[in-house]
Amino acid sequence: MPATEPEEGDVHTFERTFTHEDVERFGEVSGDRQAIHTEPDDEGRLVVQGLLTATLPTKIGGDLGVLARTMEYEFRKPVYTGETITCEVTVTGVTERDDRYEIACSVDCRDEDGTTVMRSGFEGLIWKDER
Repeated sequence: MPATEPEEGDVHTFERTFTHEDVERFGEVSGDRQAIHTEPDDEGRLVVQGLLTATLPTKIGGDLGVLARTMEYEFRKPVYTGETITCEVTVTGVTERDDRYEIACSVDCRDEDGTTVMRSGFEGLIWKDER
């Protein structure tokens, strides 16, 4: 059984500041080593890979035990190293089955100014028993 039963309207947040090392390591793993991710701008910042930014909602999903079925992302503004990004995941739907909860969530990731940098949504399931 999950720690708590998911309910429509539940909100979960996570905050992270990406570093140069994060961008470099993700570039090594993903192969995304474009110049914007490897050569600092005039302020010494790197652009964070979009899919690295997308790890914010996946961290929350992991904490909740979600096995994702679909994910959709809209990258609205670049994220730079040194910026703190706040990710808010809202449960928008829950269907209870005998062995699982099927859930849908919306995601809003904002920078320190409150500007949305990424919107997302995902659907998946949470098993009722530990698997």
